[in-house]
Amino acid sequence: MKEILKDWVDEYFGSQEAVVLSVLLVASVAIVVTFGDILGPLFASLIITFLLQGIVNALMRKNIPRNVAMALAYVIFVVGMLSLLIGFAPIVVRQTSVLLGEVPAILAQLQEILAGLPEKYADYVTAEQFDLILLRVSSELGRVAEQLLTLSIASFPSVIALMIYVFLVPLLVFFMLKDQVLLIAMVGDLLPVERPVMNTIWAEMDVQFANYIRGKAIEILVVGMVSLVAFVLLDLKYAALLALLVGLSVLIPYVGATLVTIPVLVVGYAQWGFDTHFFWLFVVYFVIQFLDGNLLVPLLFSEVVNLHPVAIITAVLIFGGIWGLWGVFFAIPLATLVKAIYNAWPRATTSPLPAD
Repeated sequence: MKEILKDWVDEYFGSQEAVVLSVLLVASVAIVVTFGDILGPLFASLIITFLLQGIVNALMRKNIPRNVAMALAYVIFVVGMLSLLIGFAPIVVRQTSVLLGEVPAILAQLQEILAGLPEKYADYVTAEQFDLILLRVSSELGRVAEQLLTLSIASFPSVIALMIYVFLVPLLVFFMLKDQVLLIAMVGDLLPVERPVMNTIWAEMDVQFANYIRGKAIEILVVGMVSLVAFVLLDLKYAALLALLVGLSVLIPYVGATLVTIPVLVVGYAQWGFDTHFFWLFVVYFVIQFLDGNLLVPLLFSEVVNLHPVAIITAVLIFGGIWGLWGVFFAIPLATLVKAIYNAWPRATTSPLPAD
C-alpha cells in the first residue's frame, strides 16, 4: 500500500509546478470559503473589468489609442451604473415594497384555490387527505408570508453593503483597467519561471472566463429587456421587478427559469385569474424561455460550455454551497477550470507494463 501511494504521489506531484499549483488551489479555496463575502466587491470588479476589456479591445481594433479606449469604456460603465441606480433601481424598490404589502392577499387567494380542490377531485383523493395537505400548505404559506414581511427590516445591512459596492467597485474597476499589465506581472512574479502547465491553463481559461462573463451579461440583458417589454405590453403588475428576476434567473442553469416561473404565474393569477390575459402571460413567458434556451444560449456559449448538463448542475450545487451567489455565477467556468486543470496536470512519465 505504501508503494502504491508513493508511486501515485511521484506521478502526480513529482514536479515543482505540480506542487505549486496544488498549493495555489488549496489556498484559493481556503480564501474563497473564509473571505468570499468580504471579497465580493473585488469579484464584481473583476467581472466588470472583463466586460469593459471587450469594449477596449473593440475600440483598439478601430485604431483608437488604448488610453482613450479605456477612458471611453470606463465612462460607459459609470453612465450605465448611474442610470441603473437613478432610473431602474427606484422602480424595482417601489414595486418590491408594494408586492410585499400584497403578499397576504395573494396567499389568501392561493388558499381559496386549495380549499376548492376537494370538490373537484373527490373521486381521487379523500377529504381527510386534502385536509392534511391544506394544513401543511397553509402553514408553509404562513411561514413564507412572515419571512417576506420581515424582509424590509432585515434589509438594512444589505443597503450598507450596496453602498460599499457603489463606492468601491468603480474605484477598483478604474485601477484594474489602468494597471492591468502591472497587476498581471505582479502575480506572475510570484509563480515559478518555468510554468508551461499554468500557461496552458491560463491561456484556455482567460478566453473561457472572458467569453462566459460577456455572454452571460448579454444573456441577462437580452432576457431581462425582452421580459420587461413583454410584461409592460401585457400590463402585468410589478413588470420591472419580475423582469429583473427573469433576467437574473439565467445565472442558475436549468433551475433558475423554473424557480422564477412561480412568482410570475402567481402574480399573473392574482391580477387576472384564469382568463385570457393569464393564458397569454403563460405563452409569452414560455416563448421567452424557449428562445433563450434553444437560440440565445447556443449562440452565445457554443464555444464556451463543453460540459454535460449533469456536470453543470453538480457544479452549481457544489460551488453554490461553498461560495453562495458568486459560486452559482461562476459554476460553469469553475467546472471548466477543474476540467482544464485535470487535462493539463503534470504527470510523470511511466514506463508501460510488460506484455504477458
